[in-house]
Amino acid sequence: MDAREMKIKAAEAALAHVESGMRLGIGTGSTAEEFVRLLAERVADGFKVEGVPTSERTARLCVELGVPLKSLDELPQLDLTIDGADEIDVGLRLVKGGGGALLREKIVAAASSRVIVIADETKLVETLGAFPLPIEVNIFGLVSTRMAIEKTASKLGLIGALALRQSGDGVFTTDGGHYIIDASFGRIPDAEALSNELNSIPGVVEHGLFLNMAALAIIAGPDGARELRANR
Repeated sequence: MDAREMKIKAAEAALAHVESGMRLGIGTGSTAEEFVRLLAERVADGFKVEGVPTSERTARLCVELGVPLKSLDELPQLDLTIDGADEIDVGLRLVKGGGGALLREKIVAAASSRVIVIADETKLVETLGAFPLPIEVNIFGLVSTRMAIEKTASKLGLIGALALRQSGDGVFTTDGGHYIIDASFGRIPDAEALSNELNSIPGVVEHGLFLNMAALAIIAGPDGARELRANR
């Protein structure tokens, strides 16, 4: 079973948790896109959902495939969000934002009664940090904000390069008009402490640590999909 097949298996298992009539948050990324494709097939057969996309990319795919969409202002309370992750630990702490949609992903997740994360088994880790942590920052005061992130990281004993994300010939810009700094810390032993410190930096719009948000992770491997529940 190749990587895409595993993502499809995870998406299929997640779809079993979606009930007709749900207000559904729809995530961003390659695994979430497999979920959108499967959901669209159900919608074409008469399945009723209203979706809130977490990115313009996801919105375009939903429109293309016929999945009905609303804005989060129209549906401010959601029943369920299905989204992917770049890293997942056994406590269902997540690193997200590899696709650049972390701000909207976190807003949608926070508006949801339940969050299910779908991923292939390569995303499951013992300790977060091998995947660079995306930190969404305001363009104004970029250098000052970067220095504050470095100072915070040093205080917590974290070292590693901070790279401004690029796209093509220029700097990557999020759907919200911000930049992303990818922090290669290597290992984050205290994700809660880092989250709190980053939240205190004025120029940090949001970061990719999603803590105490996922109720369930569906992890697909060569032998199929399995469920992990939060141990908290």
